[in-house]
Amino acid sequence: MSWFDLKGRSLIGELDWTREEYDLAMKLTDQIKGAYYSRKAHPYLEYKTFAMMFFSGSTRTRMSFEAGMTQLGGHSQFLNPSTMRLSLEDKPGAGETVKDTAKAMSRFCDGIGIRLLDDQIDYYGHADEVLRKFEEHSDVPIINMASDVNHPCQSLTDIHTMHEKLQGDVKNKKIVITWAYTPWIRGRCSVQGTALISSLYGMDVVVANPPEFDLDPNVMQQCRDEASKSGGSFEISHDMDKALEGATVVFPRNWFTGKRYDIGKEEELKIAQKYQDWCYTADRQKKLCDPGYLLQCMPVDRGNEAEPAVCDNKLSWIYDQAENRLHTQKAIMTLTMGGRL
Repeated sequence: MSWFDLKGRSLIGELDWTREEYDLAMKLTDQIKGAYYSRKAHPYLEYKTFAMMFFSGSTRTRMSFEAGMTQLGGHSQFLNPSTMRLSLEDKPGAGETVKDTAKAMSRFCDGIGIRLLDDQIDYYGHADEVLRKFEEHSDVPIINMASDVNHPCQSLTDIHTMHEKLQGDVKNKKIVITWAYTPWIRGRCSVQGTALISSLYGMDVVVANPPEFDLDPNVMQQCRDEASKSGGSFEISHDMDKALEGATVVFPRNWFTGKRYDIGKEEELKIAQKYQDWCYTADRQKKLCDPGYLLQCMPVDRGNEAEPAVCDNKLSWIYDQAENRLHTQKAIMTLTMGGRL
């Protein structure tokens, strides 16, 4: 394939791109990161504009995309949908339709990023539907900056970070993606996305969670299918300590149950409070893992999801991982928005 085969392509779900296409994105990420550290100009998207629709708040995502477009010689435009006339309901009187918004925005910019998460939607899967509808009507690529189902920008960052830290040798390395307690009641997209891309790359993936906190069964089946094709493995465990045995990498993060939109946050928290011992501790890291490098997309709830000692020791990758969002997203924007290398 060519470097330009991804021009005009959207990235909404992890499986929208192939393993070969992700390899290409990681190769470009390395090139861009090298230019960043050698202070070499790389204006691959000069005079281009990336529109960013943030239905949901952000720290790393907004900063990395904005900084990335500046470094690529282009412009990022922050849009708060609450100040727009946009409606996610397609009916008279509700507001401007997704179709009209997407088509108009396509005339102004070269790519559109959308971040639409759990508290801004009515049911699980709703955000994914909205992004697909934007893709249907847009004439420029749509980039998922986090939805309820997927988070491919974070997923690419995570697999790139693991390649970087493990010197490219990720196949059959064990990654444990474990539910962890916090009163925050968090979504599923990051953990599901990382499980998917890790399976795509032949890692031995274990998802650990209390029985009530099973992830999306369709995504879990996709993980099984990808692991089977890549020579990796995939399993689900309801025993955190057993799952952690021999783990090379551990990703501890909270996520909600499949009943979140039926029972509400208060009931979710009541269920979660039964499992406050589900925390990635220094003791678990030392006794069970091998060696248990910390992968966590942040924000991390220190003391609940992971102990501060685990966040700050030499096995923690969280700040390098956060930085890599900048470099991988620059590669995604360059490839999809037709940057000249």
